[in-house]
Amino acid sequence: MLELQEVCFAITKDGNPLNLVDQVSIQVPKGHFMAIVGPSGCGKTTLLRTIAGLNPESAGSLFWEGRNLSEDQDFDPSEIGYVPQFSIAYEPLTVDESIEAATRLRVRTASAEQLDHRIDRVLEETGLTAIADRQVRVLSGGQKRRLGLAMELVSDPKLLLCDEVTSGLDPRSEREVVRLLHDLARHDGRIVLSVTHSLAHLELYDSVLVLHEGRVAFHGPPGHLTHYFSVDDTEEVYPKLATQPSERWQSSWMKHRDAYEGKMIRLAGGAPAEEKSGAASPGEPAPPEPTVRGPGFFAQLGTLLSRRWRIFFRDKGQIFLQLAIIVCFPLLVTLFSDKAEGPIASLSDSRQENLQAEIQEQRMVRQEQVKVGSAVSGIIMFQVILLSLMGSNNSAREIAGERNIFEKEKFGGVRPTAYLTSKIIFLGVLVLVQSVWMAAFVNFFGSFRGDFRTHLMFLLLVNAAMTSVCLAISALMKTAEQASLLSIYLVGFQLPLSGAVLALPEHVEKFTRPFISAYWAWSGSVSALDGKVLNAVKSVIDTTLSGRETCLFTLGLHIAAGLLAAWIGTRRHHWQH
Repeated sequence: MLELQEVCFAITKDGNPLNLVDQVSIQVPKGHFMAIVGPSGCGKTTLLRTIAGLNPESAGSLFWEGRNLSEDQDFDPSEIGYVPQFSIAYEPLTVDESIEAATRLRVRTASAEQLDHRIDRVLEETGLTAIADRQVRVLSGGQKRRLGLAMELVSDPKLLLCDEVTSGLDPRSEREVVRLLHDLARHDGRIVLSVTHSLAHLELYDSVLVLHEGRVAFHGPPGHLTHYFSVDDTEEVYPKLATQPSERWQSSWMKHRDAYEGKMIRLAGGAPAEEKSGAASPGEPAPPEPTVRGPGFFAQLGTLLSRRWRIFFRDKGQIFLQLAIIVCFPLLVTLFSDKAEGPIASLSDSRQENLQAEIQEQRMVRQEQVKVGSAVSGIIMFQVILLSLMGSNNSAREIAGERNIFEKEKFGGVRPTAYLTSKIIFLGVLVLVQSVWMAAFVNFFGSFRGDFRTHLMFLLLVNAAMTSVCLAISALMKTAEQASLLSIYLVGFQLPLSGAVLALPEHVEKFTRPFISAYWAWSGSVSALDGKVLNAVKSVIDTTLSGRETCLFTLGLHIAAGLLAAWIGTRRHHWQH
């Protein structure tokens, strides 16, 4: 049984607490299908989220199978399923692949046969067997709702919470989904709670909970709804609610509660939990252990990584963009490589015959130094900035773009560390391919005039640093648009704040330089140039160069800081409101 006793959820508005869920007390027996209805903004979804544990109750207690969830252990991920309003499946995947991934992420199976059996059972239970090979992007609204249910049923939850799963559906599809939920509630004593704005098909529910401004106005069999509210049709219930304040409706309900809800609970064979202690009654059996065990870290990591690569290779637009970047960016750099190829003459050891000839020689050497030095410095910075842009493109939307799905899977038992590790491995491959190709291609058409391996290392590090920092931004921002915009700004400031073009004022430089990855990669690469070329570069820049070891250490710190912030972001609660 699920029981709520005086449960409240409050937020702070204008400095004062405001109850969005206000003293809700209900009992729901096993095998029960309950609708949560009410006008828009009455707290339906907020109540569902509070039951799920996404909103911590500010007062009252929740009991599940005699266990006080407000004081003891919360729901095990296998005990509860939550189907939100938004889609929880990746569109490039098929129905079968989506359910398989959900199963692998939530259920530890002993063999491939056991895995296939569970998948086939869920497909059949939700009526998706015939469309198992279709991609999610081509499914209808009703089929996507069924898929969302199927992905929750893989762990055989005893409590299934559904938030507006019939919204936007045509009448036939709506009835089919409600009928499916009804049938699911008859399976192994499962409780199904469904938030809906619609008052259609109420005859399929065992009970209806009516909320008004966060308070209970009614909870009982659907056949008693019109009688209780003294209306002729259920469509008249919402207008009737508006005729009285919620306090009056709640007060009236408390007087009639036992006549409606109490009788319903007794007929179902349920019994309330102990009101004071919250413990199970002496004759009640101990809460059963979860029947489904979750997979380990490496099993989840393998599933997440495999799914990410599958999505990547099916996204033709993403593949084209990556290929265009990898091909075009190095080509842009090579357009200027010939300007850095000229030799740098040295002053002759012997004096010229006259002063004019010596001045002419000094001027020629200086011109060659300026030409080559400017070209080499510019080409290195061009590579660094382009790789910074690649890093931003790699990861700016990587987590924020799938925020809702990740939050839902985290609620279902996916470890944030496994999720983040899968992202690091995936992005690490992109960083390696992009950086090595950039360095090798540019070097082939115009060799790096110094230690090429050191230059390659700094290109790898700047790409990794920007990828890590933008991954952190993606993990901390709520939306993909916010993450993309901030990442673009970050890359845009790399060149002007690096000092490679114009030296910054000292009082500004000491504050900005530690955070500019482009400077440390450029400075490290420049320090690896041959003697004459290095002197030529120094002759055309005003910015102080840092040592190789300092550059390596600083870029390493950027990578570590980015990954740490990304880890914090993946552990934070970002559930859609």
